[in-house]
Amino acid sequence: MSRTLPLALLVAVVPFVQSAPVPKAAPPAATDWPVFRGTTAGTGISTAKLPDQLDEKWVFKCGDSVEGAPAVVDGVAYIASTDKHLYAVDLKTGKEKWKAKLKIMKASPCVKGDRVYVGDVEGNVYCVDAKTGGQKWQYTPESGGEIVSGCNLHGDNILVAAQGMPVTCLNPKGEKVWEFAIDGGSNGCPTVSGDVVFASGCDSRFHALDAKTGKELWAIDIPGQAAATVAVSDDVAYVGTVTNQVLAIDLKAKKVLWEFESKVKPQAFYSSAALTDELVILGSRDQKVYALDRKTGQPHWTFVTEGMVDPSPVVADGKVYVGCLSQTAEFYALDVKTGKKLLELNMDGAACGSPAVAGDCLLVGTEKGRVYCLGKK
Repeated sequence: MSRTLPLALLVAVVPFVQSAPVPKAAPPAATDWPVFRGTTAGTGISTAKLPDQLDEKWVFKCGDSVEGAPAVVDGVAYIASTDKHLYAVDLKTGKEKWKAKLKIMKASPCVKGDRVYVGDVEGNVYCVDAKTGGQKWQYTPESGGEIVSGCNLHGDNILVAAQGMPVTCLNPKGEKVWEFAIDGGSNGCPTVSGDVVFASGCDSRFHALDAKTGKELWAIDIPGQAAATVAVSDDVAYVGTVTNQVLAIDLKAKKVLWEFESKVKPQAFYSSAALTDELVILGSRDQKVYALDRKTGQPHWTFVTEGMVDPSPVVADGKVYVGCLSQTAEFYALDVKTGKKLLELNMDGAACGSPAVAGDCLLVGTEKGRVYCLGKK
């Protein structure tokens, strides 16, 4: 267990038809992080360059926990909190630009143009003006569900899912375009690659949907329910299950390519994966971060943390950034090639939110409602 020090003093220890190929998602601009996993394909990768030493640039205090990743576009960070407010914060200064009172939010905001989209724990989806915080519209589903993973984008349309709620596509006016019911719903953010939406959830099935119509293109059985967001790259999808497996799914052959399960006290995977060219990196409730070979599923390295790793890791500039749900509130930077710990920070509370990387800084929220902006002062 690490010794708690003031954060500022901690430094680095160093259209889809049949088997058509799925296009590889480009990482976001280094200055932006517009959706939950950085890209609509859920890859969790940033091209931003972060300093080896992460100083505390600023801390923004919300009234309650921040459980999703902030979204960052054009120098503004958008933060959703369980205190019922959506905040816009200047990325350079940490000063509040506006706040909008909505309802309890655990999900990550999503930004498209001059609009911010976010869901709440009752299944409502809001569209808010990115400049002013004024509400443009609210969509209320017939069957509500707790939205925890954020919205995604296909063109100008918005995609959202929740437990007990269909995967739903809305147009920019907040009108339902289509919906696809998954038995029990899906906690993960719908993943978009090309004109295909990928989703898995409580029915122990992996679904490929036509992004324009919502029609199911195909589906396969998987070993258990999935609570994480699917990550897609190079015709393969990756997702962890609550029955302790990590799966690679061949999107051309429509079958499971490989399956990983820890041999030592396996636990559920609620963390979404980050994908490098060689590795699938995600956390488990067994308190470990795993880096698996993308081709074989064999462990390349593992890193033991102080708590369950439900937050989803991100990768930037050769480092993995991830928090855990520990009483001592650790947040780590790891060498992406070896898993060696380069940095360990102790925050005011567990880093329950997944990180976002934009510009020259990293943002992460905690269970006590603080959002840390880390980089070079």
